[in-house]
Amino acid sequence: MSESKKIIIKVDVHDNEEKRKALKAVSSHPGIESISMDMKDKKLTIVGVIDPVCAVRKLKKWHPEILTVGPAKDEKKDDKKDDEKKKQEEAFKKCMETYGLYYPYMTPQYCVHSMEENPNSCVIC
Repeated sequence: MSESKKIIIKVDVHDNEEKRKALKAVSSHPGIESISMDMKDKKLTIVGVIDPVCAVRKLKKWHPEILTVGPAKDEKKDDKKDDEKKKQEEAFKKCMETYGLYYPYMTPQYCVHSMEENPNSCVIC
């Protein structure tokens, strides 16, 4: 089976009616995971297992122009998420060290448990 792709196509749509028709034309293709349209830049983003030429063929009424074709997931975004998680873990450890000095009977499991289930319940961490 083929890998998912992220295809960005510039289309000449002017109103919501044309946008709806263009989205409907492309969405009929099997293997599409998500479709979105940026009306400001007139860019249609398609994520899924689809041939870019096939997508352009379905959009020929709106004079399509392929801008980019690439992998569905950006590795740069994953790196940012990992960095953010590390920062949160470091802040949590520092908070627990400080909090543990004042309340030694309060173990980290209470705070970790409440953060996972309800992030707003643990005010100190």
